[in-house]
Order: sequence, then C-alpha cells, then structure tokens
Amino acid sequence: MTPKPFGRPAQAQDTVSLPVIGRIHSPLAEKFGVPRQPGLVGVQAMIELFPPYDDPLAVEGLEAFSHLWVIWQFHQNRSEIDLDGAAFRPLIRPPRLGGNTKIGVFASRSMYRPAPLGLSVVRLISLTTEANRTRLIIEGSDMVDGTPVIDIKPYLAYVDAVPDARSSYAQIAPQTLTVCWSEAARQQARELGLLEQQCEMIAALLAQDPRPAYQDDDRLYGMHFAQVNVRFRVEAQTASIVAVERAVTDNSGNS
Repeated sequence: MTPKPFGRPAQAQDTVSLPVIGRIHSPLAEKFGVPRQPGLVGVQAMIELFPPYDDPLAVEGLEAFSHLWVIWQFHQNRSEIDLDGAAFRPLIRPPRLGGNTKIGVFASRSMYRPAPLGLSVVRLISLTTEANRTRLIIEGSDMVDGTPVIDIKPYLAYVDAVPDARSSYAQIAPQTLTVCWSEAARQQARELGLLEQQCEMIAALLAQDPRPAYQDDDRLYGMHFAQVNVRFRVEAQTASIVAVERAVTDNSGNS
C-alpha cells in the first residue's frame, strides 16, 4: 500500500471559531508583573461566566475538584498577532534563557503564538451561584484583568501530574529576588488603603522578577497592581520598592 503524503487534510479549516465563556477579574491590571507561570504566586482572581454558560447546571459537581485547567486568550496581543500567518514567528527568546538564546515557539510557553491561547492550572477556592449567575474564585492565577476565558476543565491528578517529567531549560523554578520596602513606600501604601495581604502579594510578585530579559539595573520600574502603581528598582538580587502611587486611569478604565 502506498503511504499517503503528509499534508493538510482535504477538508481541514485554516481557522476555528471558539466561544468566550467568561472573563477574569484580577488585581493584575497589565501584562507587566503577571507571573510567567501559574501557581508561582497565590494571586486570587474571579472567573465570571457569561450567559448562557453561567447556568449553575454547567458547573454542577465542579466543587468536588481542588484544581482546574483554564484555557484562555492572550487578548492583549491582538495587535501583534496576524491570524493569516504573515506574522508567524517560528523562533522566540525565552526569558529563562536570558533573552539571548532562540528556541522554537512550540518548545516554549511564549504568548506570541499562532493561536494566542494560554493554559493554566489553578486552585479552586470557591464556587458561587447567585441569582442564576456563576462565579469561581481561583488561586495561582497568571491572567491579567479582563482575560477572556475559553474553557474550564477539572484537573485530574492521576493523569495530569507527571512527577518524573523532563522539562529542558525549565526543570526547576527560577531564582527569586529579595524584596524590601522603603519607609516612604510603606507609608504611601497605608495612605492608599492597601491591606497587609495586598502588600505581601506585591512583594511575592516582585520576587518573581517581572523585568524583561534585557534588564537595566538603573531603571525605575512600575507595576500596576489593583488601584496602585508600585515603583521599584533592582540591584543584584534585591528589589527595592521606593514608592506606591495611585494608578492613573483614563475614562475607559485603562491605565
């Protein structure tokens, strides 16, 4: 029998259309500062399901699972992704490799992909259905506020966890930074009404070193978290928070 040649099946489609079933509400207001992987920081977020997917029957039994898979869209990349393939980037520079070494896009979790979809495993904290509306509180989120949610699936420990898996350049968690607050920044945080839990979350996010791969140690960085903008510098392995300011938004709510 002559083998069939490789290639696209005759009836294959070039694109598919997927419904958006909900969106993420998160204190992570922009891409800068978002953990590069889920579960690195215990960021809590809420999944708001849209009609008709907010029907309580759709999540019946989900509360019996401790963790979920969330499939979502890199919606802030729309201007940088050409869906007809013209902007396809076969090689990317992972931050874990210092931003200098290129690897194939399918050997990475880069946000710049042919299909701009993310996949995150998160902990399910609570599930509420009120007035026929469904909301899920999750922990370990790596999704920015407003992220469109494409699907939710239960995490199955017996098959999804692979303890002896080989993970190339990302076999272990990245080294974290030490984070310190200036007295002025602490006072500003109190005046702006930040809770201690929120301050701890800010420190945990900065410990993951959100700077781009090409880093400038003399630069003053800003991270938008909830209603504030956190100003910090990094020297050696220490991130120093020097100021906490009220985030400025325009009329549309964008910072």
